[in-house]
Amino acid sequence: MAFPLITDPYFYAVAVPAVLMLGVSKSGFGVGFGSLAVPVMALAVSVPQAAAILMPVLLLMDVLGMAAFRKNFKLSLIRFLVPFGLVGTLAGALMFKVLDARLVAGIVGVSTLLFLAQRLLLPSQPDSPPPPKWLGALLTVTSGFTSFVAHAGGPPVSAYVIRLRLSPIHFTATMAFFFFVINLSKWIPYGLLGLLDLRNMATSLVLLPLAPLGVWIGVRMARRIRPVLFYRLISVGMLLTGCKLVWDGFF
Repeated sequence: MAFPLITDPYFYAVAVPAVLMLGVSKSGFGVGFGSLAVPVMALAVSVPQAAAILMPVLLLMDVLGMAAFRKNFKLSLIRFLVPFGLVGTLAGALMFKVLDARLVAGIVGVSTLLFLAQRLLLPSQPDSPPPPKWLGALLTVTSGFTSFVAHAGGPPVSAYVIRLRLSPIHFTATMAFFFFVINLSKWIPYGLLGLLDLRNMATSLVLLPLAPLGVWIGVRMARRIRPVLFYRLISVGMLLTGCKLVWDGFF
């Protein structure tokens, strides 16, 4: 019997750059470009199937990212974010069957673009206080929810963490540890929903060697880039993500 993986060349034409973007995002820029992975792969397969194929890839990337930044994460921030993120993933699991994944993607896209507009029109000052924790909790629950549905959890939580003005290395490390926990929590619900079938997992194994390459590129960039340029690139990534998600969701 033939190995039951996806063989369509068009799928790999979109999946390979998507996985590389995800690896760079996971290790170097935490948010932005990585949220494009599922929408890009959804050009060839359904959103749930794209999300399922990326599960083993995400696990390997998370482990590599944590190993690279194990001394740089903010433990107090992780303790605050993780419980709210898990509430979001639970909500996503309970509502997955009745949700339209593209509509959720569209809502995430609108929220991302609104956040960028707010940053442009009302930029934070060096002496401005950090955002309120209730807002951080709300955005992190949203992050867990959208992460479960379409691996698009980066923009909501970053809308809070960016305002804390961490250094690039601390920002990246904290996001790596946060999403390791969130992505790990999705395995059992994905299995119960029947998404982790042999065809999807075999396809994921083909893409798995790209994970270390993407992470390596991202780690080198994160350790060498200036903070101003770092956050500008995040903003560009979020702009592209927001536009793509809005297009997928509403057009």
